[in-house]
This record gives sequence, C-alpha cells and structure tokens, in this order.
Amino acid sequence: MTTRVIYPGTFDPITNGHKDLVERASRLFDEVILAVAASEKKKPLFSTEERVALAQEVLGHLPNVRVVGFDKLLSFFVKEMDANVVLRGLRAVSDFEYEFQLANMNRQLNSEFETVFLTPSEHLSFISSSLVREIAILGGDVSQFVSPCVREAFVRKLGHGPRLA
Repeated sequence: MTTRVIYPGTFDPITNGHKDLVERASRLFDEVILAVAASEKKKPLFSTEERVALAQEVLGHLPNVRVVGFDKLLSFFVKEMDANVVLRGLRAVSDFEYEFQLANMNRQLNSEFETVFLTPSEHLSFISSSLVREIAILGGDVSQFVSPCVREAFVRKLGHGPRLA
C-alpha cells in the first residue's frame, strides 16, 4: 500500500522549518504532497500561484514530493488526492491545542485518514511564516530563515531588501 501524506498550510512563505519537515516526511512516506491553501481569509502576501512556485523551487530536490494549490475543505482534498495521512507541524506546546482540535474535526469529517504530527529540528522551531513576513516587510534580513529564492521573492514583492541599521 502506498502511503501518501498531505502537508497542508498557507506557506506564506515556505520557510526552512517547512522544508525541514518535508525533507523528513519524504523519508517516512512514499509520497508527500505539500498542499498550498489559498487562504484568502488570511490575506497572504504572495498569491497561491507564487507560493506554489516558491515551494516547488525549494523542494525540487525531493523526487517523491509534489506541490499543489487547493481551495476546498481539507477532508475533500485528501479524498480527491487519494491520500491516507495528513501531516501537521508542531513548533511549540502552544500549537498542540489548535492542531489537536483540527485533527479531531477532520476525523469527524473523514474518518478514512489519520493526522500525524512532526516537530521541526530544534534550531528551526522558532521560525514561523508570519514572523518571517513581518521581518521582511520591516526591512530585516530573512536569509537565515528561508531559501534564497524566497528571499529574492520578498525583494521583488516589497521593492526592497534588508535595510541597514
């Protein structure tokens, strides 16, 4: 049986923490699908297409990883992709309560898949897309938190790179 895992998220932008989780998941599962949620409610800085393209560039070295965009209920998307596992990342204890609630709700909506939690490597556990976005918008250097292509995408989108203090 092929184990296909969906790793859903907004990925605005994809960070080194996300990359770490996908690399480790690619060793555990036959296929990993990074599912980029449209999430218009969150008002992402990058369009869905831009986020998909950035994730494809960042994860292109992993042959069993695919990146797709989606704009529907996760339980429907999992069924559509014929997946049997959803992967969620936990950075801190504060993430657990929300993720636990999501996992239980998804189980109610579709009992045919399981949710698996992975934690990022210790040195990446503090990175979040929202913090990285804020640093970039305010002119800080995000190069230690994201791949070079993501840093360049910020420069193109914002019209500036890191500002000198």
